Amino acid sequence: MTAARIEPNKAHEKWKMENNKPNEHDITEVVAQQSAANPTENGVMMVINHSKVSPPFSVLWATVLYCAEFICASVLTSMYHKSDDVVWMGLTITFMLVPSVLTQLTLTFVHRDLGRDRPLVLFMHLLQLGPIIRCIEALVIYCQAGKKEEPYVTISRKIKLKHGKGLGPAFECEIGHSERKLAVHRNAFKRTAVIQAFLGSTPQLTLQLYATIQEKYILHTRLALMIISMISIVYGALVCSVLAIQIKYDDYKVRMKPAACLCMILWRGLEISTRITTLVLFSTALKYWVVLVGLINLLIFFFQPWVEFWARKASLPENIEKNFSKLGTTVVLCMVTFLYACINIFCWSAVQLNLADHDLVEKQPRWRSLAIYYTVRFMENVTLTILWYYFKSDFYVYVCTPLLVVQLIVCYSLAVLFMLIFHQFCHPCRRLFHYNVEDCLRCSCCWRKKQSQPPEDHEDAPPDLTNHLTDRETDIVDDIMEAA
Repeated sequence: MTAARIEPNKAHEKWKMENNKPNEHDITEVVAQQSAANPTENGVMMVINHSKVSPPFSVLWATVLYCAEFICASVLTSMYHKSDDVVWMGLTITFMLVPSVLTQLTLTFVHRDLGRDRPLVLFMHLLQLGPIIRCIEALVIYCQAGKKEEPYVTISRKIKLKHGKGLGPAFECEIGHSERKLAVHRNAFKRTAVIQAFLGSTPQLTLQLYATIQEKYILHTRLALMIISMISIVYGALVCSVLAIQIKYDDYKVRMKPAACLCMILWRGLEISTRITTLVLFSTALKYWVVLVGLINLLIFFFQPWVEFWARKASLPENIEKNFSKLGTTVVLCMVTFLYACINIFCWSAVQLNLADHDLVEKQPRWRSLAIYYTVRFMENVTLTILWYYFKSDFYVYVCTPLLVVQLIVCYSLAVLFMLIFHQFCHPCRRLFHYNVEDCLRCSCCWRKKQSQPPEDHEDAPPDLTNHLTDRETDIVDDIMEAA
């Protein structure tokens, strides 16, 4: 990595020409303050030139998961065909092909292949092998990067986080052609990982677990497919969480530490596995009622962003895609909302949609939405588990069902606990929060303590000289609860 120095005015003008998006944090003022503290840096802006490109591990991992799940599902479909299990075979093929087709369309759309002369790539997408050719392209770009000097195409400005706070120096990174192409590949595969996880792997895992319970035996291929699907779902949930952090704190250089990744894996793994197990057990006892539960969840989360959009009396965002009409924009927003609803059926999506914004994401998510979601989801899981316990079939006569019910409740409680630990201790930007988990819990306890105190007799009581302090404390609690 080499460092060059240029004048701040020129760098600022050049960055304005490259990026017209307004920035909430005026990094120039931060650098000016730091330069004033250090006379040797006065009037100087640092530009970092990247000579080393990061390997595309995320692209390779998403491709491996896609191929493994597709191959296992194909083998299992062949086994269902030999045993004349038409229903299982049809549903397995559906949950295998639908996300695969959406993955091909997403990769083609992001890379804009329809307007380019690339017949081989389009043919590979028709064969459902688009992720493989894209992964090969990314590996070729990475291997060729750095062999010859190339001019940068844009400049990225970030603020370093020092001890969890935005106190580090602001810096500019030159983004070269190779790094920009790899960034496009990474962004495309992040989208496909989420689509594959919640439109393919989640229903596939639910189906195969249900088939295992109904048939009362385990196939090795089916078990392998369930394991791969579970890994794909957890990875997709992790991608959603990391993307939410990067979108909200776009001005900062965010790095996930191993402890944060481990906490997120435990949080997401327990949350998703408990939710899927609860739905499958409920479906074995009340087969048709589970369809109603799924539809209610889907409709609520699908129409929630649209109701907020209509309540704000906002207009559709412009320039989502230059060639899109209002009808095309509406179709894209409906597909995004559908994916958002499918994610929230099984786990917290980590983002709130704002259909009036160009980025389609609410930049200031509130603790209140998070608390409401997990409270309602916990109550729903407990209700479904209890209903299954009372209407279960004779198949569970050799299973300690009360212990299973307790395990499901405890596992979901542990998922919520790991979520709170992540936001309180492991979140990379936790020092930038206005209010954290501890603040919300403390204010809630103070409010309950105040409500539990008996009313005092004020007839002979001396005047309260601290009444303004109590009012101020109440205002602070109300403000925090509103911010939450």
